[in-house]
Amino acid sequence: MKAFYLYGIVIISLYSCKQEGIERKLPERYLTSYVNTFIGTDGPGNTYPGATVPFGMVQLSPDIGIPGWDRIAGYYYKDSIISGFSHTHLTGTGAGDLYDILVMPTNSRFSKKIEANNYKPFSKYSHDREFASPGYYTVDLLDYGIKAELTTTNRVGIHRYTFPKDTTTEIHIDLGYALNWDKATDTFIEKVNDSTIQGYRMSTGWAKDQRIYFVMQFSKPFKSYKAFKGSKTTSLPVQGTDTKVIVQYNTEDNEQIIIKTGLSTASLEGARASLTSETSDFDFDKYKNNAQRIWENELQKIHITSSDEDKKSIFYTMMYQSMLAPTLLSDPKGDYKGANGTIVNAEGFNRYDTFSLWDTFRAAHPLYTIIQSEKVPDMIESILAHYKETELLPVWSMQGNETNMMIGYHAVPVIVDAYFKGFSFDAELAYNACKKSAMVDDRQIDIYKDLGYIPTGEHHENWSVSKTMEYAYDDWCIAMFAKDLGKEEDYKYFLKRSENWKNLYNKKTSWLQPKDSIGQFIEPFIPKEYTAYFCESNAWQYYWFVPQDIQGLIEETGGKERFTQKLDSMFSYDPEPEDKLPIFSTGMIGQYAHGNEPSHHVAYLYNYVDQPSKTQELTRRILKGQYKNEPNGHCGNEDCGQMSSWYIFSSLGFYPVNPAQGIYHISSPLFEKVEINLPSEKTFQIIAKGFSEENKYINKITLNGKPLKRIFITHREIMNGGILEFEMSQTANDSLYKKTELPKPNKIYQ
Repeated sequence: MKAFYLYGIVIISLYSCKQEGIERKLPERYLTSYVNTFIGTDGPGNTYPGATVPFGMVQLSPDIGIPGWDRIAGYYYKDSIISGFSHTHLTGTGAGDLYDILVMPTNSRFSKKIEANNYKPFSKYSHDREFASPGYYTVDLLDYGIKAELTTTNRVGIHRYTFPKDTTTEIHIDLGYALNWDKATDTFIEKVNDSTIQGYRMSTGWAKDQRIYFVMQFSKPFKSYKAFKGSKTTSLPVQGTDTKVIVQYNTEDNEQIIIKTGLSTASLEGARASLTSETSDFDFDKYKNNAQRIWENELQKIHITSSDEDKKSIFYTMMYQSMLAPTLLSDPKGDYKGANGTIVNAEGFNRYDTFSLWDTFRAAHPLYTIIQSEKVPDMIESILAHYKETELLPVWSMQGNETNMMIGYHAVPVIVDAYFKGFSFDAELAYNACKKSAMVDDRQIDIYKDLGYIPTGEHHENWSVSKTMEYAYDDWCIAMFAKDLGKEEDYKYFLKRSENWKNLYNKKTSWLQPKDSIGQFIEPFIPKEYTAYFCESNAWQYYWFVPQDIQGLIEETGGKERFTQKLDSMFSYDPEPEDKLPIFSTGMIGQYAHGNEPSHHVAYLYNYVDQPSKTQELTRRILKGQYKNEPNGHCGNEDCGQMSSWYIFSSLGFYPVNPAQGIYHISSPLFEKVEINLPSEKTFQIIAKGFSEENKYINKITLNGKPLKRIFITHREIMNGGILEFEMSQTANDSLYKKTELPKPNKIYQ
């Protein structure tokens, strides 16, 4: 990590760059220098440190080569070996998949093999000889004396290896390599000429039908090669479930060999198109610098003013991590492997996948509507493409597959949010997709339609209460969509369904509880226990998931006073030492678990009960306590941009409690000044007068010089540009908000 911090203090001259046709003056230090790509590579974060570009198809990153939960993303900061560099990785999930096309350089200096990494070549490494920044990763493979460097374009992974003098230098290209859930089902390698190989890797895992085609070019022709099918040597071409080729060289001291690997999920022709359209030569530094310029342009969308260097690093790392998914699926020809198993062409848009919707509908996709507005239409078209291919919206899709992981039909709020914020797409098609996905007879939706709730069952992931609540929220989104399109009958039907959460409310206990199929509440019931009735949570954590009707939840709870008492208990009722907490219950404050998504909006609910100072205090506590500028800097899985997006929103001073309503609840900003660069040369500034660590309470809010008499701000107000100004204080002042305007139920703020 020393290299990271050394890089971080380099002062660079003023320069300017173009972003969306606008000349923007950059600060005296590149914002990319604040990014610490190692945040989350230790602890539960499950991130990778390697090279990629925003939303790119390639995630070229080191692989330890040893399986396990801690190595879901291929890399674990506490390990001491590297077994190669593969081209695809997931960011911050709990799913061990991808790791396509492993490349590992070796030579005669070291030949030890170990069972732990399945007897693959490996080398020790040291963090003192490792460095990463956006779009670039480098490490010294100490046992071989080889320096490895990685960078990417959208669809091409680029390696540069600096070798010592050796007559038996080798580069291993291993298609059989698999880790965790991943398993190759069919692989193929052929030689095109003495500097090019090509092939494919078909695999299964979390996503059942994954296809990666590749064309790999070497800057220096190899003198010979060895091909393997399993452990047996063979010749090229070779096909099987476990194939590998080792290309061989004589190298001089400090000789460099560069490898470019173009990818496609559709065909070899598509992989070749990736290579030829995105690279023209073997100038590694050119591609590295271009990747870093792309990242710099993205980070320039938000400028923060702070004297705290760690806070800057955390903020810009969270911006970086918010852009690691979704990822490109289509090649330069527009072709991609569709969710129906056919090859499909994306006409007029880039097809994305890796939609971790149970996580990202909450904050990541609302964030994209502000700082990724140019990409949102393609994301929506991608979600609708999945619908065209399967007749259902995606639940959790990746690599042209539906994994059916997690619950809800949360593509719905993403679509509805984009629709009401004015993004252009086929609204009728989108509405039909939303409605059909909510009316199918699988995923227990048939029972939900019949009973008005999901009853308990014997399946180990029944998740009956969580499913009921999340379906009800998505139904509210469909109702709002229907109302705007003039579909009155559908509006009434889905609005009624959005109240289904009440069917699990037990007035005697004041809890949302599981019921059996005849309507009896399940007893005994202990709210803090983690059971099959709640998805990765307990009753405390799911109680608050009624974002479509918080006022209704307050009424059911017994009014504001009782609701406040229960909310206070949420943050003060600590688990007992003997309580068994599951792996996803991390970042605990009482029963609040910031390490998992169902809790993410809860700190903002004090805004509904005239006590916004508690929201301000809690969000500041979470921002400072649950995010660190260190490898163990995430309190839970980063989850494809959700954990980082929560930080970005909350540090700016607002958050989307209801992600599809077009508003953001206000809390205490973390910086003294922020400037968001918006399309059409507009800016939105956030100024905290009297800012200090002690002054965490809001005494006054103005928007464009006028008092803001509500504790939320609309999306339109942000996108129109202007100034949101806070007057900060050491003293809580809730009296200002006793009669503040609350969001109106069943209303979208356009």
